[in-house]
Amino acid sequence: MEVDENMPAEGGDMQDTNVHRFDMVSEDNVLDAVDMHIQENLEDELVKEALKTGVDLRQYSREIESELLQVENASIQDYIKESQNIASLHNQITACDSILERMEQMLSGFQTDLSSISDEIQTLQEQSIAMNVKLKNRQSVRGELSQFVHEIVVPDFMINTILDVPVTERNFLEQLHELNHKINFVKEQSFHDSKSALDVKDVLEKLKIKAIAKIREFLLLRIYQFRKPMTNYQVPQNAMLKFRFFYEFLLANERHVAKEVRDEYVDTMSKIYYSYFRSYSNRIMKLQYEDVADKEDLMGVEDTAKRGLFSSKPQLKQRSTIFTLSSRGNILTSELEASIIVPHAAQKSDRKFAYEALFRSMHYALLDNCCREYLFLTDFFMVASAAAHDLFYMVMGKTLGTFLKDLEYCVNECYDSIALFLCIHIVYRYQVIMHKRGVPALDKYWETVQEMLWPRFEYIMHLNIQSIKDTDPSKLGSIDVRPHYITRRYAEFSAAIVGLNESFPSERVNRLLATLQGEVENFILRMAAEFPQRREQLIFLINNYDMMLAVIMERTTDDSKESESFKELLNARTEEFVEEILAPYFGGMITFVKESENMIERGQADRLKKDEKKVTMIVRSFNSDWKKAIDDLNQQVMTSFTNFKNGTSILQGALTQLIQYYHRFQKVLSNPPYKVLAVRNELINIHHVMVEVKKHKPNF
Repeated sequence: MEVDENMPAEGGDMQDTNVHRFDMVSEDNVLDAVDMHIQENLEDELVKEALKTGVDLRQYSREIESELLQVENASIQDYIKESQNIASLHNQITACDSILERMEQMLSGFQTDLSSISDEIQTLQEQSIAMNVKLKNRQSVRGELSQFVHEIVVPDFMINTILDVPVTERNFLEQLHELNHKINFVKEQSFHDSKSALDVKDVLEKLKIKAIAKIREFLLLRIYQFRKPMTNYQVPQNAMLKFRFFYEFLLANERHVAKEVRDEYVDTMSKIYYSYFRSYSNRIMKLQYEDVADKEDLMGVEDTAKRGLFSSKPQLKQRSTIFTLSSRGNILTSELEASIIVPHAAQKSDRKFAYEALFRSMHYALLDNCCREYLFLTDFFMVASAAAHDLFYMVMGKTLGTFLKDLEYCVNECYDSIALFLCIHIVYRYQVIMHKRGVPALDKYWETVQEMLWPRFEYIMHLNIQSIKDTDPSKLGSIDVRPHYITRRYAEFSAAIVGLNESFPSERVNRLLATLQGEVENFILRMAAEFPQRREQLIFLINNYDMMLAVIMERTTDDSKESESFKELLNARTEEFVEEILAPYFGGMITFVKESENMIERGQADRLKKDEKKVTMIVRSFNSDWKKAIDDLNQQVMTSFTNFKNGTSILQGALTQLIQYYHRFQKVLSNPPYKVLAVRNELINIHHVMVEVKKHKPNF
């Protein structure tokens, strides 16, 4: 490729041109800077002042330079004058610099030393932690080892105490606790193959044998103390409870000895309880009333019934007590937890008791002793639940069996249903008392007693019901309108049973009472049928119903079914009696009113006109006889009923009924057929008379 020769020349020219352009730009920049500097100087206050005054700047510049030179020379002179001080200052600065250098070296040494100290402190800290761990480990080992040694070593004091000190001393009991602990500890260590345990095993075994022998002897002696005559066994029992740990020690270390002690106690106490309650039962049953009820003393039996020619049984002196509760009910309240009957004291005072009182005394003694015994067994022999029940029946089983056997005999010979029902409720309440004391041991016994009492009670109830059913009124001799003694027996008996049944309601009792009530009502109707006149029948029925209702309401707290039933019967018979006694005196008016009202209701009022003469006779007859009739009514009613309050109530009802009939009679006479009758003028007088009668009813 060929190169143009003119190119280099052209290139050189281009470079010169560029340089020239650069110089021009540089000069422009310098000029701009100078111009800016001049502008700034012109802004100076001194320059402005010089320009204003017309000062020559060159001359002013020379003056300034001269002044600066003078100042410079003066400054030099000052430095020359102070040269020594400056030299001294220089030396001082040099000395300070060397001192600071040494200090720097020292601080560097300190820093190095601190670094080494920090390392040493860290090392010491690590050593301290390691030593602390070792110390804790050694302390732990020392504590465990010390405890181990303490528990495994048998001190001389323990040996001497177990061997020589009486078991009743407090030290013996304390060392026995410690011995029991060491025996258990050595047994535990034997499982870990501890060789040190073998060193003390023989010593502990010998101490255990010695302690067991002393405890066995002590407990057996305590048990033998129960056998002494006239001993209050509660005292040695309380003493044994203070040493209950003895039996616990035997049970833990020698079970056959513990069983021997327990069996000896069970055998001893079983015989003691059996002997005591056997004797008490025999002696207390001699305090029962001699004239007790028998199978002939039933509700439907006549009081005056003749006995057979060869009958030697004396008549029951207080037969009414068989059917009356009276104060016998106190056996369930104030006398329930009273002191038991003391046979010899009662014999000295020649006192006799009903069967329920003897039953209560025997079973309260049984309850109290059983509660004490059960609590003692659970505490001393450390048994509970089923085991406690089994041990309790080992002690009391023979006694309870004797009680049940005697009770069965007495119950089967008893014909006093109230006594049996009281016994049933005594059992209910004693069972509650035992549960409150936390002793359920006799629950099975109470159930067995109830199973004896209830069937016998129901059997006697059925006998009484049947006696009422079989009673023939014609064989009871002469009767009157007063309440019959059989109904009074029923009223007292029913009130007693209903009152007792309120606290522990029983449906089986309610059914028996309902059956008995039905038979009594039938008996009363049969007795009433013996009277020839309806009026006497009603008086007899009202007197008996009123008497039974009064007795039942007096002896019971709540409205019973029996009282409600007799209220209805009494009201019905009273209404009928009122109609019966009004009929002889006002029967014509009553019959006329009823017939006339019947005709008016059927729309036959026009047929009333034919009775005008009858109306006149009725009005005039009443007007002439009403005073005497009311007097007769008053006398008849007040002499017919044994209960004065009931008689006055019936008389009041009769007069009220008479006034009602009068108003109805007046209403009938207001109908058209009778409005024109002259006799109506007399009604006003009759009306006033009836108002006066109403105002002056008997003063109740």
